[in-house]
Amino acid sequence: MATQKLSSFFFVFFVLLQSLSSAESQAFIGVNYGQLADNLPPVTETVKLIQSTRIEKVRLYGADPAIIKALANTGIGIVIGAANGDIPALASDPNFAGQWVNSNVLAYYPASKIIVVTVGNEVVTSGDQNLIPQLLPAMQNVQNALNAASLGGRIKVSTVHAMSILSQSDPPSSGLFSPVFGDTLKALLQFHKENGSPLMINPYPFFAYQSDPRPETLAFCLFQPNAGRVDSGNGIKYMNMFDAQVDAVHSALNAWGFKEVQIVVAETGWPYKGDPNEVGPSVDNAKAYNGNLINHLRSMVGTPVMPGISVDTYIFALYDEDLKPGPGSERSFGLFKPDLSVTYDVGLSKNAQTPTAPVTPVSPAPATTPTTPTTPVTPVTPTPKPTGSAWCMPKPGTPDAELQANLDYACSQAGIDCTPIQAGGACFEPNTVASHAAYAMNLLYQTAGRNPWNCDFSQTAALTSTNPSYDGCTYPGGSL
Repeated sequence: MATQKLSSFFFVFFVLLQSLSSAESQAFIGVNYGQLADNLPPVTETVKLIQSTRIEKVRLYGADPAIIKALANTGIGIVIGAANGDIPALASDPNFAGQWVNSNVLAYYPASKIIVVTVGNEVVTSGDQNLIPQLLPAMQNVQNALNAASLGGRIKVSTVHAMSILSQSDPPSSGLFSPVFGDTLKALLQFHKENGSPLMINPYPFFAYQSDPRPETLAFCLFQPNAGRVDSGNGIKYMNMFDAQVDAVHSALNAWGFKEVQIVVAETGWPYKGDPNEVGPSVDNAKAYNGNLINHLRSMVGTPVMPGISVDTYIFALYDEDLKPGPGSERSFGLFKPDLSVTYDVGLSKNAQTPTAPVTPVSPAPATTPTTPTTPVTPVTPTPKPTGSAWCMPKPGTPDAELQANLDYACSQAGIDCTPIQAGGACFEPNTVASHAAYAMNLLYQTAGRNPWNCDFSQTAALTSTNPSYDGCTYPGGSL
């Protein structure tokens, strides 16, 4: 009995340490680990690679025992999947569901930190009328099997949807689920509500850009400075497509009375190459989207409708999958190459200290974007200094959403060190978006060449001869 108590103590202590570790890292950043390829590195090497990054969660499309075993005792959250082909058996036979859970979950848990079981992928929008009615019964049987193993509250059951489950998404406040899927979706959402499981979606601003390939749309999709888009339903200005797509799903949930159902982004990404006739794939665009997405999530600014939190987001994908059908872009989403080197750097490495990317287009940085304020602070009065120098400051009245976009952009540029506005830095206080954005915008202006166009930020900034430095926080300044 004493041995059992001691074992229980160490188990609880281990879980506590894992929780603390996750709290200190970006637990909302995950990656999709697909295997439709014939050139992938060994699983053990892949796990070492993941451990060298800030990726905290991995989504598998199946339940490969080699991968699940290799991820044991790493603390990395694992999403495993039951294939579409398993749905009929899972739906019709509770014993099959129990065996599936025994073989794919209980055999590895808790050493392998399985957090979600996805039943099928994009089933509702597949058009398969034989499969769709069996999806919910399959999920229920998997849930019952987990409940029987006393894991119902620890491991969630969900399924993954394409954005086409929405009949309307623009503006975001008008988001609605398609009536074509009405009864099926309402039953699934009731399942999520009752079991506290997430609605998992696949938003791809890349596809939105392909359908509207204008320069302003590209900037909006890549989190680059842009004029924004005002939601005619509520007056909110959106500064990027990702937030708009996620909030459209939230609006759809709210419209049907399921506001409390959590949203998880199961897939999102941008290809770094494609066929000659494809619009949008490039290394620069992929760097900009994935890097700025990561910075946006790290900023904890959230979305306009869900501020202050970052939605769990699984980036597609860890590696290219050279056996996938379709256009060239389908085989070119990998963050890493088969030799384990980066395809392009988005600042995921734990060893990354400073941004490493070209100035144009926007490319990402490691965690350099500060968090949004949680408490009111006292404004700081700038200290007047002699004229003859210029500083780039936000224009009065610029909304926080636009300032956050400017902040994300500035801190993602090569050579821009935003550590002074991180916690403990000389310019961290006051901890407001406005103050942090002012520092970052000015730093970019001073570093980029002090040209007038370096202090434009979509007409949200202007030069001033008043030195904004205060206390121990020094704003670099240059000649007018």
